[in-house]
Amino acid sequence: MSVPALFHPPAAVPDLSIVAPCYNEEAVVAEFHRRVAAVADSMGLSYELVFVDDGSRDRTWDMMRDLAIRDPHLICVRLSRNHGHQLALTAGLSVCRGKRVLILDADLQDPPELLPQMMAEMDRGAEVVYGQRRHRAGESAAKLATASLFYRLINRLTDVKIPNDTGDFRLISRRVLDLFLAMPERQRFIRGMISWLGFRQVPILYDRDPRYAGETKYPLRKMVRFAVDAVTSFSTRPLVLASVLGILFSTVAFGLLVYALVAWAFFDTVAGWTSQMVVVTLLGGIQLLVLGIQGEYIGRLYEQAKGRPLFLIEEVVSGGEPPSGGAPGVGNGIRRQLPNAEPAATSHPALTA
Repeated sequence: MSVPALFHPPAAVPDLSIVAPCYNEEAVVAEFHRRVAAVADSMGLSYELVFVDDGSRDRTWDMMRDLAIRDPHLICVRLSRNHGHQLALTAGLSVCRGKRVLILDADLQDPPELLPQMMAEMDRGAEVVYGQRRHRAGESAAKLATASLFYRLINRLTDVKIPNDTGDFRLISRRVLDLFLAMPERQRFIRGMISWLGFRQVPILYDRDPRYAGETKYPLRKMVRFAVDAVTSFSTRPLVLASVLGILFSTVAFGLLVYALVAWAFFDTVAGWTSQMVVVTLLGGIQLLVLGIQGEYIGRLYEQAKGRPLFLIEEVVSGGEPPSGGAPGVGNGIRRQLPNAEPAATSHPALTA
């Protein structure tokens, strides 16, 4: 069975796609649409806006559908559930068709008005133009400290240089996008994946604005999970650390064993409950740490080996058309066949019969 058509965009390939994942952004989505559309209109290019609803529980999807009725440039993608920011962004990138693609979040912390400057840098030969934060307004000292620690940690532990104080806000070429979509990993760290691809990547310095409205979608728990995904996706050094700790404390344990035997053979000894508990607790803790690090990698191998689609699309609404439900689809990180073209066969078990 062939892949179903997801939507019916214009036949011509647009010069620009703007892709934004949205999760519970009802307070922001209308203003976000107004600003990005104004910037794109001012440039005189053909363009499309791809908004991805990542299983929102508020009125985000209803508002996106209403906007699509009035704006023929807008394509709204609704995922079957909350897949998380990185997979929602991957879904949008797999749907978009532009020659160049701007990635940004819907919270308006990253100003879409930088697009002309980013396009100019790409005209000069850059394949990726990324926003690098000079100042982050409206963020707490704790948030700034943890962000700074994250970037320094990731660059110490990985072999891929990821610029400090950057997010997913960037303009990428179609060549970079196609190569990115060919990368099948499930635990996705998109800014790291694009950095890994190489090519000429140029920064644009800017001051980050406070969130326009609503609440952050990255509390501390999600930030920690994101950091773990980033490190384990791009580095095996934690496994080396586990080996080093194992060797170190095995040596310490062997030394304690020699000490205990010598003391038992030549000196009067009194059973020491405290020293015994310290040694047992210390070695047990190190063993659990090593097993935990190994478990993170094994868990990722398990998730990857299952081969499930990265995301499931419940509905797609094309701009300028009355909402009609759209066709469901799946995504495995490879760009889906576009409608109004011959459907492409796929070897993914979820798409064939």
